[in-house]
Amino acid sequence: QVQLVESGGGLVQAGGSLRLSCTASGRTFSPDVMGWFRRAPGKEREFVAAIVLSTGSTKNADSVKGRFTISRDTAKNTVYLQMNSLKPEDAAVYYCAAGPGHKWYKATMESGYDYWGQGTQVTVSS
Repeated sequence: QVQLVESGGGLVQAGGSLRLSCTASGRTFSPDVMGWFRRAPGKEREFVAAIVLSTGSTKNADSVKGRFTISRDTAKNTVYLQMNSLKPEDAAVYYCAAGPGHKWYKATMESGYDYWGQGTQVTVSS
């Protein structure tokens, strides 16, 4: 069993910043890829960013490039999503996900992940 717990969501003004955290735990936990997705009201869940825990390689959605940064602390089994210059359209529930390294080629898709957190709300006021 693997548990992913997100934190750091909240309300921020447009142009502001937030940092999300996702900590993984579980006796058999051994994913090598962790990612962030988001779902805005009335929209499908979409990819935001992903990272390979062993190498630090990253992928980012075009919509967040230059504004969001994904990073990891392998000692803490934690990944972070630093979100800067937030826009109202970034408002969504943000989900953390974890998957095996051999699925890195589809890290931008939900099928690339085996485990999901329950999500954390990000609200951006204009």
